[in-house]
Amino acid sequence: MLSLMGSLSKLFSENNIPYLDYRLAENLFCKYFDAINNARDCTSYDARLENLGIGIKTFILKSDSSNEKVAEFNKLKPELNKYRGIELAKKISEFRNKRIQFANDLYNIAYSQYHIVGRQEGILRVFNTEYDTIDENHIHVKKDTDTSISFNDEVNEYIFNKSKSVLMKRFILPKTYKDIKVEILENPLDLLERFFGELKPNDKKLTKGIDYVILPLYSLKLNEVAPKSGLNQWNANGRPRHEDELYIPVPSYIHKHYPNFFPERDRNFELILPDGKVLSAKMCQDGSKSLMSNPNSELGNWLLRKVLHKPPRTLVTMQDLNEFGFDSICVQKMNYKNNNGQFVYKIYFAQYLENYNDFSDTSNNEF
Repeated sequence: MLSLMGSLSKLFSENNIPYLDYRLAENLFCKYFDAINNARDCTSYDARLENLGIGIKTFILKSDSSNEKVAEFNKLKPELNKYRGIELAKKISEFRNKRIQFANDLYNIAYSQYHIVGRQEGILRVFNTEYDTIDENHIHVKKDTDTSISFNDEVNEYIFNKSKSVLMKRFILPKTYKDIKVEILENPLDLLERFFGELKPNDKKLTKGIDYVILPLYSLKLNEVAPKSGLNQWNANGRPRHEDELYIPVPSYIHKHYPNFFPERDRNFELILPDGKVLSAKMCQDGSKSLMSNPNSELGNWLLRKVLHKPPRTLVTMQDLNEFGFDSICVQKMNYKNNNGQFVYKIYFAQYLENYNDFSDTSNNEF
């Protein structure tokens, strides 16, 4: 399939180097290795095979190496601007490692690797390489300018673009790889017309409000996580509360515009977490303004302790969410019910502004 899709390169480019969209590389890998597709999640891995986390990348392979983006820290730019030199390199490494650990905890990952499709003229060069964290104790700064900083940890080399807040890693071709020959067709449209006749659109995008909604974990008015509600409900005034008590806020506009998305208040439904664990959940409070697990502490223990690693009775802040690379929950409504006749939903981590319209269906119902 890589060879076939590469042969259609002139649908998109006049370059003699095969063209391969990164989403297509992810989808092909997941289809033919029967992997779980996590490319639409706000996590470090694009796919999973049991307890193996996989980063899938495709890029033009110049010579035997290439510097490619592995992380982006836009919302942490004000924090990173405070540092220079070795302190900046260490802070970048800390944030990078924190996101990898977050994905490991979320999916119970024990091993990880990159799967690379390097593109060169006439071939696709496929290889695997290590998916390493950055060794914060062995960082050496090579060069620090107003626009970028380059450093290594004695294993891998990195470049951080300060203006774009993008971290790039140098990928080096290993001794073991596989070359796939690609013969680029001169007139791929003619071939498609011959096989399919008149091309018809096939929009597989999920519909907002019917198939999914995105719930911000922070107050849109405050631009901060509410200190006494939502993720910090345990800190609310009034009665004594369990340290794991929280709820996912459901803004009123969700119910106003999509009144049939969630079940009615206090009706149990099945909620599938990113690691596959299933919780019993329901809509609670006046106006069904909160999504809670039943018992309530299960969702809180998972999100506060396992995902965010927050000590008990410590406020969750916007800084915490930015460091992990998400600020919202995407809730997908599945097109089936469980054996008890309950609705089934899945949740994923997302960025509210960046991902609200950026979810599309795949063959295994994963974003």
